[in-house]
Amino acid sequence: MAVAIAAALSLWAMGLVTLEQALGGFGDGAVLFIASLFIVSAALDKTGVTAWAGQFLIAKAGKNNQSRLLAIVMAAVGCLAALISGGGAVAALMPVVVMASIQLRQSPAQLLMPLAFAAHAGANMLLTGAPKNILVSEALEDAGLEGFAFAEFAYVGVPLLAGTMLIILLVGKRLLPQKTSVRLSADFSRHAETLVEHYGLRDGVFRMRVRESSPFVGAAPTNLEVGDPARLQIMAVQAGGSGLPLREPALVSQGDYLLVRGEAQAAAELAAEKHLALREEAAGTAMFNHRSGLAEVIIPPRSALIGRAMHPGMATDSGDLIVLAVQRAGVDLNLRDPRLKAGDTILLEGSWEALDVRLRDPDVLVVNSPDLVRRQAVPMGAGAGMAVAVLAGLVVLLATGIVPPVVAGLVSAGILIVAGTVTVEESYRAIHWTTVILVGAMMPMSVAMVQSGAAQFVADHLVAMTGAAGPIAFLAGLFVLTASLGQIMSNTATTMLVIPVAMAAATSMGISPRPILMSLCIAGSASFLTPIATTTNLMVMGPGGYAFGDYWKLGLPLMIWFFFMAVFYVPLVWRF
Repeated sequence: MAVAIAAALSLWAMGLVTLEQALGGFGDGAVLFIASLFIVSAALDKTGVTAWAGQFLIAKAGKNNQSRLLAIVMAAVGCLAALISGGGAVAALMPVVVMASIQLRQSPAQLLMPLAFAAHAGANMLLTGAPKNILVSEALEDAGLEGFAFAEFAYVGVPLLAGTMLIILLVGKRLLPQKTSVRLSADFSRHAETLVEHYGLRDGVFRMRVRESSPFVGAAPTNLEVGDPARLQIMAVQAGGSGLPLREPALVSQGDYLLVRGEAQAAAELAAEKHLALREEAAGTAMFNHRSGLAEVIIPPRSALIGRAMHPGMATDSGDLIVLAVQRAGVDLNLRDPRLKAGDTILLEGSWEALDVRLRDPDVLVVNSPDLVRRQAVPMGAGAGMAVAVLAGLVVLLATGIVPPVVAGLVSAGILIVAGTVTVEESYRAIHWTTVILVGAMMPMSVAMVQSGAAQFVADHLVAMTGAAGPIAFLAGLFVLTASLGQIMSNTATTMLVIPVAMAAATSMGISPRPILMSLCIAGSASFLTPIATTTNLMVMGPGGYAFGDYWKLGLPLMIWFFFMAVFYVPLVWRF
């Protein structure tokens, strides 16, 4: 990123571009569109849509047949990558794939590299699959031609993905290493059950809804009687709408919930006597859902909470979290002396929003991030409907071309922010600024290559070397050039660098630039030989336990397949 910015400023300093051209890339429509896609992807991830999709597909595939699981995983990541980019698709499915491999007693290395490579292929199916797709389409528009349609990439993307899947299924097992990584992603899909069992709450915590005929309606939360305290205790009274602890002077009303702990028989008797609806669900489900969740915190040294009394059932000072359990060295804290010490652990229950905000307090250390837990353990959570609707709207706008892609992307991102699906801060964090700045800073390089004649110079030499053999030979040379650069630098930067060469060569040979740019797009995806070639390759390196030299073994046959598609198949669809 720093090199790209320095290059842009150097071009201005040498007089090859104006200052407006050197900085103009940061306001380009393609850059803004790419940034907006990161926000849409973050919304799908935050609301649990991608987690739901991943878990659904794994459930359908089954965990007793590795080949079937691998095929469905590759198809899923390919389709998802076409919508939200390869990095987003791999990030969404990687935790599920790792856990599935563990349950299959297989090495994650057998699944994670195919996951990344299938994402490379799937990113070529739609305009939204990768920044390079947008760049080649915009290059056509800049030349006064019609850009590639939203789904036009599917003509080559679908067979590209199908061939990639077939190659991996046939030879992948022999070419992939059998390794076990020490850096496996944590599985939070059953996190609630784990916490409930650890703190001894299984089959002992019940959530009861207050019915209209209940005598509790109109009573103060502190005046509720539930019988023998040895058999049953009220831990909290929660407002039905918000799930927040009900505190005086508020009174209990219809639809509020009682969170009680004790014997199952005593809970059933209370529900019958006081007209309460006893929800038939496990303790983990009762406290872990779309609206609320659990979090485990540790009291660190020098915390202001040391010496304070804390016991189950009390609310925190903020009033929006409930203490479910307090333990010291794995044993419940003695209620005769409930004062906290460093190292004590507390189990808290509350809304996801409250957990996210309150647990940033430096007086506690969070064991597992509530945000990360929610994304894995609560598929299709709050805001999922809005995220799916916005994604569908974005696809429709891009497919129909009613508005330019940048407008469709910015409107979609804006709706998600205004609706509260993602906050402004989350939007900033979601954007991969390295990619965005890299694209913006590399645009002056393309302009300089055209204005200085460098693109024409390279194109003339490439045409001179291959032109006598025809456009097919030129595509072969272009693929080798692009794919070679793509092993050591991002495919986005590579594509931007080669686009001016491709356009100049098309003009020199008097042929249409459409097949050349589509071939360039495929070559930009053939980044299989090194882990540093793409973000997706790097993402799976640690969890898969791969070494630097593991990638080329499976990557080489896939590069040959991509070469065949780029050089021989593309001209059959887009004529010279």
